[in-house]
Amino acid sequence: MATARELRRKPIGELTVEDMRLLIRQDVGLACLLPLAVEVLRVDPLAEGDMYEGDLLVAVLTRSPEVWRQSPELGREVRLIVSELADVPSALKREVEGFLAR
Repeated sequence: MATARELRRKPIGELTVEDMRLLIRQDVGLACLLPLAVEVLRVDPLAEGDMYEGDLLVAVLTRSPEVWRQSPELGREVRLIVSELADVPSALKREVEGFLAR
């Protein structure tokens, strides 16, 4: 929580993939951060912060269904990004399948 508090003071344009991953996992600033994360994921769907390949994608995919109901166009973009993944790493398979099943 302390890290998330510190990151909220950081200019949004200076956030790293890891910063976005942490904030998104905490549901902080989703209205601003999810569009930025989707921009990153369009270029590199398996972008990684400090955890593992695709950790930003997992943070995005595991947001509550309510988030996607409020931003259906963003949800469609994420669905497109995920559906175009040629080879889903086994560590991400459950989250990808769960998101696509919604």
